[in-house]
Amino acid sequence: MNSIPATNFQFPGQTGFYKGKVRDVYSFEKRLVMIATDRISAFDVILPRAIPYKGQVLNQIAAHFLNATSDIVPNWLEEVPDPNVSIGLKCQAYPVEMVVRGYLAGHAWREYKAGKREVCGVALPEGLKENDKLPQPIITPTTKAHEGHDEDISREQILAQGLVSEDEYEHLERYTLALFARGTEMAADQGLILVDTKYEFGQLDGTIYLIDEIHTPDSSRYFYKDTYEENQRAGVAQKQLSKEFVREWLIENGFQGKDGQTVPEMTDEKVTSISERYIELFEKVTGMQFQKNNLDHPLERIEKAILRAVA
Repeated sequence: MNSIPATNFQFPGQTGFYKGKVRDVYSFEKRLVMIATDRISAFDVILPRAIPYKGQVLNQIAAHFLNATSDIVPNWLEEVPDPNVSIGLKCQAYPVEMVVRGYLAGHAWREYKAGKREVCGVALPEGLKENDKLPQPIITPTTKAHEGHDEDISREQILAQGLVSEDEYEHLERYTLALFARGTEMAADQGLILVDTKYEFGQLDGTIYLIDEIHTPDSSRYFYKDTYEENQRAGVAQKQLSKEFVREWLIENGFQGKDGQTVPEMTDEKVTSISERYIELFEKVTGMQFQKNNLDHPLERIEKAILRAVA
């Protein structure tokens, strides 16, 4: 099963390289080249097998939504020379991720179920069920960890620790809520509910830019709109378009990224099913048909595309 688990290029003018959980990032003087590999992570652990077409799905969804939100906030993206590659401005990233939630799901639900009624300094009302809509979208930031786990953090802690200035943080909050509103509208047009997502921002020459990916299955959670109310009334799990199905499979098989736990076997069948779910999300969330890129000699293809772009 061909896939792109990693890259290891050396380009003329390259000044640095960073391997993230999913993306390989090549630095140049003023630009970044970001390659979306087919690696998949959960609970901050990179799983042992790559997922064919996953990188292409992520890269093309991110480009779609970056282009669709550039009127709200400037973003880093300049060009997409290959289905797995994005090239854009090199910004200084803020050390926090802006997580925004419209519904009580995932991590927030697990915290709520454990008895907590406050997440990242934001109070939650009593009497909520899993996947209930919140009275209004809330921002629950996390620290941005290069290694290990991102940690919940409150607005007050961010300001007290001087991670972001108050004026800049207020801009990040406004951008986050506006982007979430636009993403919600675009999801509704496709019969989906944008449940929660995260945004990353950076700064360049005094301007705040939206960076990295947005509204992808790795950074977002979607429900199907047509069955949401009925499922909530019946207490039935929502059908999701997100990476949560991978997390749930891992949890069912005794893995949550904790010491001493082993990732369950990822069979060819499991890898194929995950790939199909990612393609389904691309088509459902964008309204476009997914065109599978040729996975014969993908590294050669990617290298040539980048060399043409940075020449």
